[in-house]
Amino acid sequence: MRGARIDRVDQRRPDLRRPFPRDFVSRLTGQTIRSIARRGKYLLVDLSSDETLLVHLGMSGDFRAERIETPRRGEEPVIDAHDHVVFQLSSGVVVTFNDPRRFGVMDLIRGGRISEHAALRALGPEPLDAAFDAAVLARACAGKRAALKVVLLDQRVVAGLGNIYASEALHHARLSPRRRASTIATPSGAPRETAVRLAAGIKAVLLDAVARQERAYRSSRFRVYERDGERCPRRGCSGSIRRITQAGRSTYFCPTCQH
Repeated sequence: MRGARIDRVDQRRPDLRRPFPRDFVSRLTGQTIRSIARRGKYLLVDLSSDETLLVHLGMSGDFRAERIETPRRGEEPVIDAHDHVVFQLSSGVVVTFNDPRRFGVMDLIRGGRISEHAALRALGPEPLDAAFDAAVLARACAGKRAALKVVLLDQRVVAGLGNIYASEALHHARLSPRRRASTIATPSGAPRETAVRLAAGIKAVLLDAVARQERAYRSSRFRVYERDGERCPRRGCSGSIRRITQAGRSTYFCPTCQH
């Protein structure tokens, strides 16, 4: 998409999780895509109009990029009922946003106001940035009485860490999801050894997932996610994976080696 002009936008419904912004199609048509970035779970598409297209994939959304051949006479194009937005690019590539559950979001941000957008202004540090470390994590958790797993899902604490990888990181760090978040910091907010392990675990599981390009709903290589009742994969541990519910979300962990 980078460097291509958006020649046409086919918006096939008025909303996803929320309504599309006003004049969505006309504001995108004819614009060149200057760059694409990410902040937390949001994609940021920088346009030549100085606006930014913000996209959240939701639970089931994805993009499909393909070079569409000219249909033969009499042929009708195949349209998936869940293809909600189609971008035709000057490069000849068609990029389609498909979202069966319609939990995705698309918005347009006026130039220079990205940091003010409601979805972005309260986001915490990026977990894969060099600046994110045990000290940053400990300060964010200091004084918090909530369970550690619940705090990790707060996007103000760490941006982009979702339910699956919070469970994975806690198992990697040998920490119970039920322990109080404040226990990884000293009373002054300095990192304990548990914060060092957890910060390293967060980075490790995310880097591994990126390297494998694993789709979130595939559990074949996860350590604990959706492995309720199976033996713990940690060498030397005799425990089994359990599933509990925290803040309405499923948590998977090993009660034997996670403390």
